[in-house]
Amino acid sequence: QVQLVESGGGLVQTGGSLRLSCAASGRTFSSATMGWFRQAPGKQREFVAAINWRGGANTLYADSVKGRFTISGDNAKNRVYLQMNSLKPEDTAVYYCAAGWPTTDWRYRSEYAYWGQGIQVTVSS
Repeated sequence: QVQLVESGGGLVQTGGSLRLSCAASGRTFSSATMGWFRQAPGKQREFVAAINWRGGANTLYADSVKGRFTISGDNAKNRVYLQMNSLKPEDTAVYYCAAGWPTTDWRYRSEYAYWGQGIQVTVSS
């Protein structure tokens, strides 16, 4: 059974940092693209960042988090991380880990086959 389990969320003040972790199990993800998405109340789930290891670590970020968030991972251990710095109230959302084999655009939710349950991140002003 494939599982993606997020951890590391919580409440932080504006300007603070959090590190999210995602542990994937149940199959091999060595060739997969691992991504983070988020969904704020009343809004659609949106792309945050993604990484794969084809020919080295390749990353992609949403413009809204570029320069503040860093995605990384341990491909051998099926783990991916999201270091979030300089957090803003607008970063408040449920964050989801996802895994897939995108053939078009890493930012599309439909490109990801597996999803975690999500974890709450709240940034207070």
